[in-house]
Amino acid sequence: MKKKYLLIIILVSNLNCNINNKLMDNHSFSRPDQIFTKHLDLDIEVDFFNKKIFGEAKYKLEKLKSVNHIILDIYNLKILKIESNGTKCSYSLGKHDSIFGQSLKINLEKHYDEISIFYETIKGAKALQWLDPNQTAGKKNPFLFTQSQAILARTWIPCQDSPGVRFTYNAKVKVPKNLLPVMSAVNPFEKNDIGIYNFTMTQPIPAYLMALSVGDLQFKKLGKHTGIYAEPSMLLKASFEFENTEKMLKLAEDMFGKYLWDRFDLLVLPPSFPFGGMENPKLTFVTPTILSGDRSLTSLIAHELAHSWSGNLVTNKTWDDFWLNEGFTVYLERRIIERLKGRDYSDMLTLLGKQDLEHTVSEIGKDHENTHLKLNLVKQDPDNGLTDIAYEKGFFFLKLLEEKFGRKQFDLFLNKYFNEYKFKAIDTEEFVEYLTNNLIKDGDIAINEIQIDKWIYGPGIPDNCPQVKSSKFNKVIQIVDQFNNGFKIEKIKSNNWSSHEWLYFLRNLPPNISYDQVKNLDDMFNFTDSGNSEILNIWFQIAIKTNYKKADKAMEKFLVNVGRRKFLEPIYSELMKYKPNKAKSIYKKARMNYHSVSKSTIDKIVF
Repeated sequence: MKKKYLLIIILVSNLNCNINNKLMDNHSFSRPDQIFTKHLDLDIEVDFFNKKIFGEAKYKLEKLKSVNHIILDIYNLKILKIESNGTKCSYSLGKHDSIFGQSLKINLEKHYDEISIFYETIKGAKALQWLDPNQTAGKKNPFLFTQSQAILARTWIPCQDSPGVRFTYNAKVKVPKNLLPVMSAVNPFEKNDIGIYNFTMTQPIPAYLMALSVGDLQFKKLGKHTGIYAEPSMLLKASFEFENTEKMLKLAEDMFGKYLWDRFDLLVLPPSFPFGGMENPKLTFVTPTILSGDRSLTSLIAHELAHSWSGNLVTNKTWDDFWLNEGFTVYLERRIIERLKGRDYSDMLTLLGKQDLEHTVSEIGKDHENTHLKLNLVKQDPDNGLTDIAYEKGFFFLKLLEEKFGRKQFDLFLNKYFNEYKFKAIDTEEFVEYLTNNLIKDGDIAINEIQIDKWIYGPGIPDNCPQVKSSKFNKVIQIVDQFNNGFKIEKIKSNNWSSHEWLYFLRNLPPNISYDQVKNLDDMFNFTDSGNSEILNIWFQIAIKTNYKKADKAMEKFLVNVGRRKFLEPIYSELMKYKPNKAKSIYKKARMNYHSVSKSTIDKIVF
């Protein structure tokens, strides 16, 4: 009898591993605690003329309870018909919500173990950005890319759109013959003659990591497991910038365990991509704004690589637990950069991150609940949680644990954590229990010395936050002080400064800096024409405040062509403070070039 009960327990455990113990998610209509999707066969065609995707999404199902229906998430998808094992299924649509879309309830017979949904996307589907040829680098062919995080997968695929539901997938994608499609899957390296491509993802992933891009793409190998996709005119520049990708991968494996995704390739998207990068498994999407020409911004690649362990491998169960993805990823990123470029370099990133955290806390409010690591985003767009709180407060909490227990012991904990939770989802409460049982033990550091509750469930920055020092930035501050006291600009010794030192210099200029000082700085260092997007972001904000009109033309060009939300939000915010008419005029020209993720944010600022 004991063996029989043990077998039952094992079987139930194996079923639950895909949804990690009866997931319930406030941002999804689905009920994967009852029935969940375990495999997807996707057969679609990409129609550039009508700007839509259409085809079939066929799911294999796993029942955990005796139910006669399954609920999926959709957002303005046109459902043509639904079948199960060749038989037509009845279905109903829930009330549409402007944030979450609507439920798709499909009625099933008890013996049905699969469903086929035939559907079309609509014009303006939020995950999809269709680019005309003039919006690409090559100017000859159209381009498409998806952005599914956080809950936009439901706008191009009917799915259980929750980070805790993982499934494998195969895909068949038809595109124009002169274009190449790539996905978060095993990808082709070159175009074929028929325009039909097959993809496989054997590792289970959540819906927000479903990704597709189609364009005039070429591939260049970087290493045994790494390569770069880009438009032909961008390929050489991108391959130079990302030359160290294979080296980063090996360094990460040395510290955090074997890379379990086979390949780590990169896709350079057009500049309208709303984020710095998106960690789609096997194929990370990246913005061209990190192509600075000197590899100074490639810490972003380390960040997206780190997601291969934190996020893609071990995933936040809900978007309220988003810090479990990003806090860990920032920690791993800085460890990779430290191994690659040295402690002095990673310390600069940490101090810039501390400034970002302090600024975000100040903007949100030091007592606001949205400065908690564990969020409460009920009835809110989960994008509201995509702030520096998850990234930087999460990082500093983990940095505190490293300092208290020592790096060697903390690394052992991380490796064990990634191994035990691989291809699963976890929430904050499970993590705290795991942390307590596996790192904070009787006889070691007392729990009250860590102040877990203050970090995770409390607002602001706890008083035991690790201190940050940077010898390189100390020298920059000396220069800033001298500059404020009339030090001649031409005597600033900056020949060997990295982008991070320049950022720190610009961030620490006095708030009442004069027009003449700004002009002198630009005459000496030509910030207005910088090829570095991070520097331009800060410089344009300074130019707006001081009415430095020489930067106006370059700023408008930047805003019209670059869709990265990280840059758009602060620049438009400053424009609305000082030059609202100019902000509205530029946005009128630029808005059509932005992805819906960026539009939704900037609309709130400008309108």
